[in-house]
Amino acid sequence: MTAPSRIRVLCIEDHAVVREGLELIINNHDDLLVVGSCATAEEGIALYGRLQPDVVLMDVELPGMNGIEATRVILRNAPQARIIVLTMHSASDNIAQALDAGAATYLLKDTISRSLIEVIRDVHAGINRLPEDVARRLRERRAQPDLTAREMEVLTLVAQGCSNKEVALKLGISTETVHAHVRNVFVKLDVTDRTAAVMAAVRRGLIPTR
Repeated sequence: MTAPSRIRVLCIEDHAVVREGLELIINNHDDLLVVGSCATAEEGIALYGRLQPDVVLMDVELPGMNGIEATRVILRNAPQARIIVLTMHSASDNIAQALDAGAATYLLKDTISRSLIEVIRDVHAGINRLPEDVARRLRERRAQPDLTAREMEVLTLVAQGCSNKEVALKLGISTETVHAHVRNVFVKLDVTDRTAAVMAAVRRGLIPTR
């Protein structure tokens, strides 16, 4: 009797220790096999084209092109690709962006040891089920109003330590307009001061942490 074929997995992760750990966990199962691994999105896109793996594990926080953009590129070239996005951060905006890019599901790295193998098997079988903690954050995110492009510009400068006057000078608007934007940001993020706004924005993935 011919043995069933193994699920071929490509790992795109910039930390060597994490990458090696993923390979050990995956290759410890008879029905799974890591066929390639790399540290950048650009390498991953090239490897996908060459190896045509069944499932891709895609880190979000990659040097250069990030994992969400790499997911878009791979799926644009290969709509049948099945991509699991991995990240340390549970920011709801990152979750929404990854799913909007076409990822099959989203897995937090602190749940990998207990969830990874089941998720790979599910995605390979066409079952794109979000882990409950991720689904909950996504529901919360979708219930919150989005910041406008100008509000994001103001918030980004606030996060860099700029005063309202400095923000006004950089954006070429009045301090009164900046104050109005800051007030709207507070309302939308449900906070009462600038520090809390920045912290909330980081949690939601609106402001990158690196």
